[in-house]
Parts: sequence; C-alpha cells; structure tokens
Amino acid sequence: AIISSEKDNALTVFDLKTQAVTGTIATCKRPRYMQITPDGKQLAVSCGDSGEADLIDLATRKSTRKVSLGEDPEIFDISADGKTLYVTNEEDSELGIVDLASGKRTGAIKVGGEPEGVKISADGKTVFVTSEVANVVHAVDLASGKVAANIKAGKRPRRFALTPDGAQLWVTNELDASVTVIDTAKRSALGTINFEVKGARKADITPVGIVMNREGTRAFVSLGKANHVAFVDVATRKVTSQVLVGKRAWGVGLDKAQKTLFVVNGLSDDMTIIDIDSAKPVKTVKMGRVPHSVVVVE
Repeated sequence: AIISSEKDNALTVFDLKTQAVTGTIATCKRPRYMQITPDGKQLAVSCGDSGEADLIDLATRKSTRKVSLGEDPEIFDISADGKTLYVTNEEDSELGIVDLASGKRTGAIKVGGEPEGVKISADGKTVFVTSEVANVVHAVDLASGKVAANIKAGKRPRRFALTPDGAQLWVTNELDASVTVIDTAKRSALGTINFEVKGARKADITPVGIVMNREGTRAFVSLGKANHVAFVDVATRKVTSQVLVGKRAWGVGLDKAQKTLFVVNGLSDDMTIIDIDSAKPVKTVKMGRVPHSVVVVE
C-alpha cells in the first residue's frame, strides 16, 4: 500500500505481508490524491502546492516525469485508454483537461465553486464533478465540453464511487452526514443515505472517502471527524457496521482479495487496517504527517 502525506512531500510504502512501513518515496509538494494508471505501471499523484502530477514508476518506485495540472489541483481521474487526465482546479472553479502523452493542458471547463470530486462515467462520455459551494454534482458532456446537467447533492459534496455496472454514482456529502446516490443515465438523485454515530453530533459526522468493492455489493465510507468508517449494503443502502478508527478518517482503500480495508487518519497520522469479514480493526500503523489517500498495489 502507498500512502500520501500532505506535510512530508513524500509517500509512505507499507508492506502488506510484513504489515510494516518499509520506506518512503520522495514526490512533489503536498501530495494528496493518487491513482494507478490504466496500464498498471505507474502511480499518478496530485500535488496541491506544486500544481502538478508526479508520475511514479511502480517497479522502481521513482518519479519518471511531472505533468502540470494548473493551480491548486484537487482530485483527478484518468480515461480508460490512459491518454487524458481530468482534474479539478479549486481556485479557478474549473475541470482541467490534460493530455498525458505531451504533458500539456489542452482545455478547461467552468464548473461551480470549489470543485473536488471527479469521476469518468463507465462509457467514457461524461465526467461528473462535485461543487462544494453549489452543493451539486455537474455532469460534464465531453463531446460538447459543457455542463449537461446539475444534480442536487447534500452540503459540501466531496468524493465519488461508481458501481461496477456504471449505473449508480455515490457521492459523499461532508457537511450533511450523508451520501447521495445518483442514477447516471437519468442524471438525477435516487436517494440519500444518512449516517449516525452513537455519541457523535451530526456536525462531527463528515463523510469524505468512499470505496466500493469489486462486486458492487458493499461501500465503505470514512466518516471524518466522527473517527469511524461505515460499511454500507449497496442493494438496501443500509449501514451494516461501523468501525472505530483514528482521528479524522479520510482516504480508504481495498486489497485485491477484498478482505482488508485500509483507512488513513489525517489527524492521528496513522492508518487503521480492518478485517472486513469481522468488521474489526486488526492493526493501527503510524504514517507520515497528515496522511491523505491510500492506494493498494498488488
């Protein structure tokens, strides 16, 4: 597993077999979101303070090149053919378009204030973008380069998970203690999943990170300041378990076997490892300063 640390300008490497940190990878300034490229050979890392993506070779664990992403890049997604990167630029309220072969920014599409989450539809024709200020999800039509629909979400929508069939898009609402479920074909909200944590105020339940298992039967949502992660049954949209983790649970990731969940905790500088079958934490490991995201590489 590879974990980004916002304050260290580095990535932490965690060995799944030995269950120990084995080293770090130097990268650009304030690394946050990460994604493995479609060919499985590189890790792309967005760095907020240097305005670029660092492309790291997974075999050598060394940077191969850096690509400009524009001012204050947030989350990105890469097209299935690996040619195009779509990134949100918070300060400019734009969805930036970057050609990865040339490393050049080829365009930008205006969206609502403070955009963050980015997800390409299953057919590759639409890019969904969250606007934290407008409380909507924009459906951006790539053929026309325009926002084709605005879908109402909860307060401060943040991140996405797409069901394997591409039919549903789940978005976390940080200031609403909820997830909005969106019908991608109709571009409309199907329903809302609300979270409650015993002993926690609603204002302290701040869902951000979300990941769905390969089968599309379970979603895992980090609840931020509530210091828990929620297990959600996708079919019924019901919370089945809640697991106590570290402070400000943020990024979440799954192993290939879909048996282990990794949760990075931004304010306790650690990562909680959870056994999914028992819904219990098995270990907490210290990480770098302010860990943001986790990607599992197997």
